[in-house]
Amino acid sequence: MTIASPLACRESALAWAGGIVLAGGWLLSGVGLLWPQEAKAAQTIYACTDASGRRLTSDRPIPECLDREQRLLNKDGSSRNVMPPRMSPKERAARDEADRQKALADAAYKDAVRRDRNLLNRFPNEMAHRKAREAALDDVRGAIASSEKRIRDLQAERKPLEADAEFYKGKTLPYKLRSSLADNAVSQDAQREIIENHRAELGRINGLYDVELARLKKLWAGAEPGSVADAPVPSPTPTATTPGVAHK
Repeated sequence: MTIASPLACRESALAWAGGIVLAGGWLLSGVGLLWPQEAKAAQTIYACTDASGRRLTSDRPIPECLDREQRLLNKDGSSRNVMPPRMSPKERAARDEADRQKALADAAYKDAVRRDRNLLNRFPNEMAHRKAREAALDDVRGAIASSEKRIRDLQAERKPLEADAEFYKGKTLPYKLRSSLADNAVSQDAQREIIENHRAELGRINGLYDVELARLKKLWAGAEPGSVADAPVPSPTPTATTPGVAHK
């Protein structure tokens, strides 16, 4: 009769008691072979109290407690984490919307910080800002001056046409003369409209620079970039005297 060695008896006892680790990371147990990750997952215990007040535990999420928190316990009973309750479709939609709004707010804040830093880099003081304003206004003032000169030229061109029309007082004007007078009038009206549009643009530019200057004054005084609330841009109102432009 062959007598088993003490070592063989010990290995057999270990296998029956709780399983042994085999080559390649397998775990041998009374129910078969488990992958290593399955063995690790089996060490987590889910615990909760259901709607009836029963204390339940399981090695996987407990269906009776999906609407409430479930505590995740280690094998020794210590707390590892908490699994939040499953949300209803309405709650999930509300959470998603809240997350979306937060993302938008975060992006807006980052944009405000970046814009304020760029403003401070461009305009370290009020004199730099004033020069930029004047440069922007000068471009539009130049366009107004060009249109005003064009009107004067058209008025000069019209004088001989009107003189020719005197010979036909009380008579029908020749087609060419009548057409030239009409074209001249249309061209003058178009230039006047262009001037009015440019004057409105002057007001818009001044409004933008006014808002920008108010923001910069707070930043120059020490306000953190991104902390200054946006001020509404005032609507430009036509005025009889726009700075640097002579109205006619």
